[in-house]
Amino acid sequence: MNAEIKPIKTTAEQALAAHYEAAKKRLPGGPEAVHLRERAFQSFMADGLPHRRVEEWKYTDLRTILREALPLAAPASTSAIAALRAADPLAGAGLRSLVFVNGAFAPDLSDLGSLEKKVTVLPLAAGLSSKHPLTRRIGTLRAETHDPTLTLNTAFLNDGALIEVGEGGATERPIHIRHVFTGDAASTFTRSLCVVGNGAQADIVETFEGPDGVAYQANSAMELHVGDKARVSLVRFQAEGDGALHLSSLIAEIGAGAEFDLGGLTLGAAVSRHTGFLRFGGEHTNARLSGAILLRGKQHGDTTLVLDHAVPNCTSRETFRTVLDESARGIVQGRIVVQPDAQKTDARMSLGALLLSEGAEANQKPELEIFADDVQCAHGATSGAIDKQLLFYLMARGISRKEAEALLVQAFFGQALDQVPNEAVREALNARAANWLAART
Repeated sequence: MNAEIKPIKTTAEQALAAHYEAAKKRLPGGPEAVHLRERAFQSFMADGLPHRRVEEWKYTDLRTILREALPLAAPASTSAIAALRAADPLAGAGLRSLVFVNGAFAPDLSDLGSLEKKVTVLPLAAGLSSKHPLTRRIGTLRAETHDPTLTLNTAFLNDGALIEVGEGGATERPIHIRHVFTGDAASTFTRSLCVVGNGAQADIVETFEGPDGVAYQANSAMELHVGDKARVSLVRFQAEGDGALHLSSLIAEIGAGAEFDLGGLTLGAAVSRHTGFLRFGGEHTNARLSGAILLRGKQHGDTTLVLDHAVPNCTSRETFRTVLDESARGIVQGRIVVQPDAQKTDARMSLGALLLSEGAEANQKPELEIFADDVQCAHGATSGAIDKQLLFYLMARGISRKEAEALLVQAFFGQALDQVPNEAVREALNARAANWLAART
């Protein structure tokens, strides 16, 4: 007689189950949404929180990190929402804002009037309640990598952004999905769905922010469908509070002949993990992925990406630069998969880490899985301190040591930020990165 083995649930996993049971009856949507949530919750409970024995999570043991799962955040007060109006991290960049405070849509801070032709933008909760056709596409993309945090996000499916740019349409102003936390420690779950039709153009910016000194937990996910010959730019700016746990996921499928740019800047959170899965669904598509990661203190930042070259004649470029100070730990894992039919693939990955102190730690793991024979693929990873010869060269010309270090660090991470297509957004991110650097020097 064989005894059934049941894994022991951690305190956090048990708390998540209790929070789900308490919240599920008041979450929006009809039977379809209920079924989607329940299926996701059962899947999460079967897998549990990821741990270091799971290859994709070997550097970020969430089962150990997440000791306590917090209840869902309460709605923000009117005064707290009003105070956020002047605190937009990308103010002045000319963006159209769609704001979520504590995981709920904030209409007073959002700008959804006079939308461009063929552009639809609305909150997910409203779409679920009204059975908007776009909501049927939630959960239709599958990530070929282990991401229990995405499954957990689906289980708590509540609010977020629904964006559609119809065939041939375009966003005249970038759409800014702004996630803000305020108040006492709690958890938030937001989900966004973006559908860009054939031949359409869309610029989307997603930011995450919150107060320092509060140990809140944020879980965000985005599903992105890019049509044939579309042009899409997605920029992520993560500036969570210094006590936050930030978990985010991106699943994207890119059509034939499309141009896709993914850029970003990571500054915040005590612990952060971004998981991305990009699949090429049509030939002659170009994808450019880049990111600057600037961490200090005891911050832990993990960026894990998988690019699935499933069809022939596609190009991808990845450039990520990590700057680590004090006792910070930075992880960048990039995997490029070239399927057997994906001949003529051209894929390159460049990972770099700059360590500004002896206590900093960089873990970089580029991977290639190639099952085709007519391809051009390459990857490289470097880690090191500031070049002493370059530092001496600048100081010999009358530049102080601190200013010389700042110039070299800025040039290093600038290799990634300079790839953000939108000039106003790029300048805003460079300004925030410069503030981080100025605080150090």
